[in-house]
Amino acid sequence: MSPLTLTDSDHASFSLTGHGVELLRYTYRSDAAAAECPAPYLHPLRTLGGQVVTAHRPHDHRWHKGLAMTLSHVSGANFWGGPTFDASAPGHGYVQLDNVGHLRHDRFDVLECDGRELRFAERVTWVTAQGEEWITELRTVRVHDVDPGTRTWALEFGTALTNIRGRDLDLGSPTTAGRPDAGYTGLFWRGPRDMTHGTVLTDEDPGGEDAMGRATSWLAYRSPHDEVDAASTLIFHQDPAHAGAPDRWFVRSEPFPAVAFSLAFHEEVVLPAGETLRRRYRIVVADGLWERDAIGGYLKEHPW
Repeated sequence: MSPLTLTDSDHASFSLTGHGVELLRYTYRSDAAAAECPAPYLHPLRTLGGQVVTAHRPHDHRWHKGLAMTLSHVSGANFWGGPTFDASAPGHGYVQLDNVGHLRHDRFDVLECDGRELRFAERVTWVTAQGEEWITELRTVRVHDVDPGTRTWALEFGTALTNIRGRDLDLGSPTTAGRPDAGYTGLFWRGPRDMTHGTVLTDEDPGGEDAMGRATSWLAYRSPHDEVDAASTLIFHQDPAHAGAPDRWFVRSEPFPAVAFSLAFHEEVVLPAGETLRRRYRIVVADGLWERDAIGGYLKEHPW
């Protein structure tokens, strides 16, 4: 069995390779344009079969970067990129403002790979367009259960966001600002264009985009790929520790594939000064079109 190998060659990103496939690349120092909210992101993510399951700077939304931690509305600041939704604005309500911040990589407290797992703990500072430091983040990521038998691997993403602004921060989304079914904010996945019109499943019926704005323990997005006779499934799973106040799903299969663990879908969340908001998620990357029973069985066999 091929071990996992970590390669950091440019002091801006590293890649993780296993079983002959680059499973992920993590860019922690982004050179994106200021309007795109430079921030750490994961792209590409690949299945063990080599299928790419993320998109980077798609032509419709240049600020979409694979799998990335975002906050689209923070007390008037935009840590998402692109225009900001304002229901009072003419037209569709989106306005390009001078409010797009960036997420600054400060350091890794831990970055290690033992051949079976990757673990890292990263310090990130969220800085407004005006240069004010509003949030410090401790980000913890673990890649594990890389299994060529089931053709799966898992990524755990933890975040602890501490408000250092000196006064409360209001965390929201376009929906809290007045746009229905647009609660995107939080950990956001943008899929490649060939996964458009994929199938959405949850642990509850019905699945599909009826999951928009709902809270379920897991959501899966699956789709065949272009050019090759292959398909992929991604399983998005919330830590059961948050079952009392779970995040809501933002999910689309068209006009592009996207899933977010929305921190503030229907209502704003207040992060008081000096306090910390914590979340932990898991994303399972799998080859093939998985059915609901298989997904439930996998999650039962791989508890948190």
